[in-house]
Amino acid sequence: MKKIPVLLIYSRLLIGIVIFICSLLHINHYSVIAVVLFSLGLLTDIFDGIIARRLNVSTEKLRRLDSTIDQAFFLLVAAATYLDARSFFYNNRVALFILLGIEALAYVICFLKFRKEIATHTISSKIWTLFLFATIIQLMCFKNAFALFQVCFYIGIITRLEIIAIIFVLRNWTNDVPSIYQAVLLRQGKPIKRHKLFNG
Repeated sequence: MKKIPVLLIYSRLLIGIVIFICSLLHINHYSVIAVVLFSLGLLTDIFDGIIARRLNVSTEKLRRLDSTIDQAFFLLVAAATYLDARSFFYNNRVALFILLGIEALAYVICFLKFRKEIATHTISSKIWTLFLFATIIQLMCFKNAFALFQVCFYIGIITRLEIIAIIFVLRNWTNDVPSIYQAVLLRQGKPIKRHKLFNG
């Protein structure tokens, strides 16, 4: 039972690889298969943490692994979507480079300060993940995301800036920091409350 969260995390990586291979091979009904697999991947992302907390196995090591696999999963899905909708990526290349750049910057800052990867799992990042999910689904189905991408872009920038602010505020590396407010409390040596379902 205690291995279920780890299995869910690694299954997400496997799902990302399968989506990429399906796109690379241009298989029939790719859009339907990709949407189903991507949705399944998101469900593993939601439930791995919930189950880990219920089983009392939500350790720092597990949360760091979760964050690393999340990045790999979305990069694989992004690469697969690029292969299937190149014109969208070309038309929005500046915004995408900015978004990827600020994402990379947050990781570099965190590694330089703490020698560890980001694992804040903020509430705002979870909200952004839902918008990112919707945007990618639309891309998979229609090869364009229209106004949804613009919303996703700005929410992504805001959430990355919050993570960077959290990194600067924290004195020590800490996983599962719901927001910048909790980061300030931690810096002051005060305890913080974490939601049982979303952080822990």
